[in-house]
Amino acid sequence: MSDVVLELKGIEKRYNAGKPNEISVLKGAEITLPKGEVVAMVAPSGAGKSTLLHIAGLLDTADGGQVVLGGQDMTTRSDRARTAARRSQVGFVYQFHHLLPEFSAAENIVLPQLAAGVSASDAQARATQLLETVGVGQRAGHRPAEMSGGEQQRVAFCRALANAPDLLLADEPTGNLDPETSDQVFDSLMKLARETGLSALIATHNMDLAARMDRTVRLEQGVLV
Repeated sequence: MSDVVLELKGIEKRYNAGKPNEISVLKGAEITLPKGEVVAMVAPSGAGKSTLLHIAGLLDTADGGQVVLGGQDMTTRSDRARTAARRSQVGFVYQFHHLLPEFSAAENIVLPQLAAGVSASDAQARATQLLETVGVGQRAGHRPAEMSGGEQQRVAFCRALANAPDLLLADEPTGNLDPETSDQVFDSLMKLARETGLSALIATHNMDLAARMDRTVRLEQGVLV
């Protein structure tokens, strides 16, 4: 198993390719993310950081370059193979929690495990463990509408990590939260990362949070610097 969890090589992405209004968003972006490193990615709105995260997480394809996940080049893999790798190796967190409203916090974490073939008892045990780790164990039976924004986002982190991925990709995960809650949610994320050896690439506008990560990269004019 490679010690490098994610490697992006020369990633290019264009919209309206070949047309007069062609827009080149990514122009050879590159990054190497070793196991256990938490990296902040900062950029102005519209710079392409969401696009880069989607390509890194195999939700979108690049127009050029390579995505190497866990030592395996995913660039030419079939859609089925890419989907399987995404489900088992990558977790996603967005600015809005996207929890299923009709299910409890624990059930939101159990469901992706059941889809991956984990037994109900093991899935419940992991959900309980994750919720307790981030300090919302007492909310296991509550639905999202019964929780605060910070609690919802912590549950979203737990759901992203339900199937023990090697890589977490997060797009402005504290963007909807007040500063105090943002700090609490970020502390929970870092605790999970340190305890599990998780690697993470986190897009953020919050420079205070970025400074607390292992490294900060900037997306400027389509490349990471």
